[in-house]
Amino acid sequence: MKQLLPIALFLLAPVPVLAQAAPAPAARSAFEADRADILAMAGTYKVKFDMQESTSWRADYAPIPAKVSGGDEVVRVIEDKGTAIRLQHLLVVDTGDGKKMVIKHWRQDWQYEPARVLVYSDRDAWTWAEVPAAERKGAWSQTVYQVDDSPRYGGWGRWSEVGGVRRWESNRSWRPLARRDAVRGPVYDRYLGVNRHAIAPAGWIHWQDNLKMDGKTVPVVQEYVLNSYTKFAGFDVKAADDYWAATKGYWAAIRAEWDRIATAKGGIRITEEADHGTVIAGRVLEIADEIQQGKTSEADGIKTARALMDQATRAAR
Repeated sequence: MKQLLPIALFLLAPVPVLAQAAPAPAARSAFEADRADILAMAGTYKVKFDMQESTSWRADYAPIPAKVSGGDEVVRVIEDKGTAIRLQHLLVVDTGDGKKMVIKHWRQDWQYEPARVLVYSDRDAWTWAEVPAAERKGAWSQTVYQVDDSPRYGGWGRWSEVGGVRRWESNRSWRPLARRDAVRGPVYDRYLGVNRHAIAPAGWIHWQDNLKMDGKTVPVVQEYVLNSYTKFAGFDVKAADDYWAATKGYWAAIRAEWDRIATAKGGIRITEEADHGTVIAGRVLEIADEIQQGKTSEADGIKTARALMDQATRAAR
């Protein structure tokens, strides 16, 4: 597991407040169209991750070569409350010995007309950002979580149709370095990014426009990331579903604990490592494997993980 964990961490990945009420009848059609697009991201896919630094904003910095990778991924709706939708991504990895391993990947939560969103604010810290009242109407927040369900970044925006294509586009928001960059120790240490999602006949795309910056918020280089999810079921989908069936109770408790910490501590502050994300990510994932394998009970696993989370987190402000 420790050898395969980094596979899931290069696309790492804040807890939006629940919406107050369903939309008014006049906005119902747009609301349902938005929901349909969000829910359409669930399925089984062949994924291509295409990351390219393009324009350098410093004379002394040369963009690194493009990085392209991919894999087989299952995306499941794990919660749908109408105005709140949670999608869990699960990677299915070939270990090379004829066996398959499931790695819990990132999670995306969508919230309709949120009052506040948990966002990345500085190194190892996520704090609550109030969504201006004028920007809430008809908007959805998307919050992205890492493999251990700790926050990665959050933003908000609206679904709209441009040129016959419906897409969602976020506001600009801060996000920590992805593993692909963090392990290199680059001159930049954060991104100022925009997220976009669009549904296509063959699947969907997630593309990011990242301005890579240093700690003094000086721009270094522009990066464009295009993640393509193409419908595909020619892999061991059952392995992913079996993993989730065995561990979903544990992960529900982990999500609830992160929510509690974010509320009680005014956000989340936890140390991160380049190779593993949060300092507890490896152990939190291992506990899930132990539950699936019958080596520990769900109740004991939850108790252990909660203690780790509480000990590792600090007040965000």
